[in-house]
Amino acid sequence: MTPTDARPLGSSPGDPCRGRGGRGRLLVLAALALAACGPEPRPGYAPEYVARPAPQAREPAVYRFAVHPLHNPQRLAAVYGPIVAYLNRHLGGPTLRLEASRSYEAFEAELYGRGYQLALPNPVQALRSLGSGYRIFGKMGGDEQFRGIILVRRDSGLQRVEQLKGMVVAFPAPTALAATMLPLWYLHTHGLDANRELRRLYTGSQESSIMSVYLGQAAAAATWPVPWETFSRRRPEVAAALEVRWETGALMNNALVARDDVPPELVARVGALLFALHETPEGARLLAEVPIPRFEPATAETYAPVRAFLDTYQRSIR
Repeated sequence: MTPTDARPLGSSPGDPCRGRGGRGRLLVLAALALAACGPEPRPGYAPEYVARPAPQAREPAVYRFAVHPLHNPQRLAAVYGPIVAYLNRHLGGPTLRLEASRSYEAFEAELYGRGYQLALPNPVQALRSLGSGYRIFGKMGGDEQFRGIILVRRDSGLQRVEQLKGMVVAFPAPTALAATMLPLWYLHTHGLDANRELRRLYTGSQESSIMSVYLGQAAAAATWPVPWETFSRRRPEVAAALEVRWETGALMNNALVARDDVPPELVARVGALLFALHETPEGARLLAEVPIPRFEPATAETYAPVRAFLDTYQRSIR
């Protein structure tokens, strides 16, 4: 062995730990040698995956509370606006906004399209809204008032139902239970074929139905006691020319409904405030403007008699 062949014990030509290049070594062995003499590797980085909470649906700041066309929009705002203002003062949270519609058709399109969070529909509309995800949680009291009345002019000479044969009779809307369906059923069962022997005029509102008989556009007009009493106070000179000729039987009064995505605690709070209105002087004054004696709890089962009536009505009257 020559001096140039001398090397430290355990080393070899091109030993990478000595920083000297070797000949005839495979690249794989060089890579292994580098790994063996290099610094101790750090532990590998393992990313952490933290579950992000699902985004919560934002609770609306304003809830739409709609009342079906019991009155024209101006009168409805005057009657129900103070009640909604009372609720907003005591809810201590989200705000309710009263909404009125100019016709039954407009109200029903919004209701069945889930446009309102809270509403006060008539019983037919309330039962149909169940299919759109609403639930009944209350109702207007005073069921004895929820009946139909048929008005005529005092100078008309009309005394018997059969005298209306072939004449025009005005109604607010096809789906108005107390003001259309009950009066039609009364006429149908008291001597007149409602499908063939009268001409129906749908006016769109309670006030328009009343005015149609006053103006001579109809021989008789159907409505129900609540709007008739309100109209008589506001337009006594017109009301004096009219009289109630026929009255129907009564059914359950208008319902309170809530959409299925409204927080249950909010529905409970609104219900509690409404159901206690009659217990305070302020609340009693608000109810007197409607006018009803109270609001009260209710469910879909409360309206079982209305379902039974509708079944009979729809088999007989188109």
